[in-house]
Amino acid sequence: MSATPDVLRYAAFAETPEGGNPAGIVLDAAGLEDADMLGIAARIGYPETAFLLSSTNADGVRRHRIRYWSPEAEVPFCGHATVATAVALAERDGEGAMVFETPVGEVALTAATESGAILVSFTSVDPIVRELDPQVLARTLELFGLRPDDLDPAYPARESFAGNWHPVLVLTDRELFHQFRFAPEPVAALMRAQGWSGTITLLHAVADDEFLARNVFPVGRITEDPATGSAAAATGAYLRETGRVPPSRRIRIHQGAHVGRPSLLTVSIPETGGIVVTGGATPIR
Repeated sequence: MSATPDVLRYAAFAETPEGGNPAGIVLDAAGLEDADMLGIAARIGYPETAFLLSSTNADGVRRHRIRYWSPEAEVPFCGHATVATAVALAERDGEGAMVFETPVGEVALTAATESGAILVSFTSVDPIVRELDPQVLARTLELFGLRPDDLDPAYPARESFAGNWHPVLVLTDRELFHQFRFAPEPVAALMRAQGWSGTITLLHAVADDEFLARNVFPVGRITEDPATGSAAAATGAYLRETGRVPPSRRIRIHQGAHVGRPSLLTVSIPETGGIVVTGGATPIR
């Protein structure tokens, strides 16, 4: 790497001025090697940093090849860094449609101004939902000090993919949701063993269209993710697969309060295909 590239810093999905999930963004990463990208992501220390490798314009649609790195490894897909990068591009190049070519496939986006702020909606790759192995579920619950009867019987435990694999667990008791604890290292070891490159998603249903979320992500100094776009998409896919989609086909997910960065993610669940996640992003000063 001949020169250190400029790194933008944005917070995505903020519900309050101090909220949102921080992401690094490198808009000109064409000359970077894997080791360069990992080094930059580690130096920035955010949950993920996005690297734009190339950009083209075909038939009026801007296409960008993008990769994502945590401080420890490459991540196949990152929702909050996708939203942050799309906002930065819209500020630079104008609003409209875009396509991100990610390691897991093409992700379509639109950027438009609403109430004075740029909002981005991305449509995930086609999701997959599958059974969660009972022994893996038991180990996961054990690491969080939970029991099987702590799970909400209306929401069966599953693994859900919409860019990353996420186990999805819904807790019945709101206080237990707020109070559970975990040791990062054993959780990280389980996630590596299971190929869970995203987060472990723990939810509490406030209503059929509103959820509290804690997304466990023990990477470096990080233990919980403030806002997880891939998990929000996976949650939408999970609800569709388990027959829990509300009549509006739209849910709101509140996340990040436990790490002091309140966030809000809006999820639209079509009858088929990818899940749509919407949010904004603002520069970190």
